[in-house]
Amino acid sequence: MTTRTWRDWSCTVRVVLGQDRPGSGAVADDAAAIVRALMDDVDAAVSRFRADSELERVNDAAPRLLPVGPLARTLVEVALDAARRTDGAVDPTVGGHLLALGYDADFELVRDRVAAVGRPRRAGDWTQVVVDHGLGRVGVAHGLRLDLGATAKAWTADEAARRVSERLHLPTLVEIGGDLAVAGPGAEPWRVRVAESEGGPGELVGITHGGLATSSTTVRRWRSRSGPAHHVVDPATGRTVAGSVRTATVWAASAREANTYSTAALVWGDTAAARLALAGVDARLVDRSGSVRLVGAWPEEVPAA
Repeated sequence: MTTRTWRDWSCTVRVVLGQDRPGSGAVADDAAAIVRALMDDVDAAVSRFRADSELERVNDAAPRLLPVGPLARTLVEVALDAARRTDGAVDPTVGGHLLALGYDADFELVRDRVAAVGRPRRAGDWTQVVVDHGLGRVGVAHGLRLDLGATAKAWTADEAARRVSERLHLPTLVEIGGDLAVAGPGAEPWRVRVAESEGGPGELVGITHGGLATSSTTVRRWRSRSGPAHHVVDPATGRTVAGSVRTATVWAASAREANTYSTAALVWGDTAAARLALAGVDARLVDRSGSVRLVGAWPEEVPAA
């Protein structure tokens, strides 16, 4: 296997090619370039930390509808699909709530300061997002702001793995933060370490297809004047999630689907296991005491190579 790793979007990005062959170093560089280019396009389309992104122009123009490109429209639709699947537990209109909690810049800047906490204008409501396919426009109701961070990152992992495997004809793993996708040929399982935090203790599992996503209230945390805060917002309260599940890892058909349900599990708390089972996804849940609960056909732990 050949790997390329770097930092972007305040997280570790990893691309792994599943077969070594002559010139594999140059091939891995090509794979990394494919992933970097896609991440740049996604950033320009929907980053809420760039005043010139299409998403921020839509947010600032609310409630007017603005024309946006196909990529931005796709990522808005992905976020709305996540909201529908989770009955609004994963809501893309909590951007204003994250701003009010102090998450108004790249996390590398937020983590080292004490944020002032304000109040968003209104509760999140994903049904107040409009996508006009005929004219290629997107809009959101006045007082709401879109944040596509979680679902867009997972979609990017899926799409990057697909592009790399199709162009280079190799089994491919792409991981962006806690969102991981595999694509391409190959019967051997990928060995993936599942942990609450990067480099932390966990278990090694083998996956052969689909995507894996981990969402946690323990990692992206910062200080605010009203106490500790983190990046997962409960749309019902507008505050950071404080339920019984502190970390959820989901294995599903794609990183996008896995991320949808891993994020929702934190919001659902006590009912997460039952809801995930009903959705037909496999999961590993860690509660506030550190106890682990498995849901569905969670992949078996494998020995280290």
